[in-house]
Amino acid sequence: MGDYRRVSELQDTSPAAPGSPAGSTVAAAPSGSGQPPVKPVIAAAAAKRANASVMGMIIALVVSIAAFLPIVLMNPAPKTDGYRPNINVTAVAQNAAGVAGFTPVAADAGDTFRANYARWESGAGSGVPAWEVGYLTPKESFIGLVQTRQANPTWLLQQTKSAPVTGTRNAGGRDWELRDSGKGEKSMVLAERGTTVILSGSATLDEFSALAAAVVKSLESNPPAGAASGAPAATPAATVSRSASPSP
Repeated sequence: MGDYRRVSELQDTSPAAPGSPAGSTVAAAPSGSGQPPVKPVIAAAAAKRANASVMGMIIALVVSIAAFLPIVLMNPAPKTDGYRPNINVTAVAQNAAGVAGFTPVAADAGDTFRANYARWESGAGSGVPAWEVGYLTPKESFIGLVQTRQANPTWLLQQTKSAPVTGTRNAGGRDWELRDSGKGEKSMVLAERGTTVILSGSATLDEFSALAAAVVKSLESNPPAGAASGAPAATPAATVSRSASPSP
């Protein structure tokens, strides 16, 4: 029995590797055969819960879209090219005539020119009370109209941004003084029937001429400055204005 046990112990003991201490054992190294790693397997219950969460998100998204879709369809995008203020230039001009001492021009240049503001400025800052109208041109540029009966050289330079006189341009049967800065901004100036009218902006000269012709027509239909009602010239404290969109 003693020999049998000794043989069994010898069989269970691996031989020592060369150079290893006596009695030590060598652990088996993992195989380097290059086989792919074993992928973990998700339990059926866990997979079911994961799928249920994804389906729930998809259903919630579909319900949200279905809830908001009728609201979007009932409010279609506007078909116009933007907000267009409804400014009645003639009405505002008539209201301003009492303090202006003249009938302000209300140029009728057709539907292609749209006024985006019309107001009487008291001149508290510049010292020159004036009638102001802003026009959007057919090519979506801008021309500002200013009319006063108290023009002076300093005010004129301010209104035209000190642009030099480059010539004249006939519009409406009148020779307007043309001032051009060479940077896109230009002005046309006309002294007529006791007032000075200035058109300024970045529009083309053809658009300037079209508006200027309408201005001359309005000037000719109005009485000269101071003759409409015998009203005195407006003082800086007098002002008549209506709510309108600000100038660009």
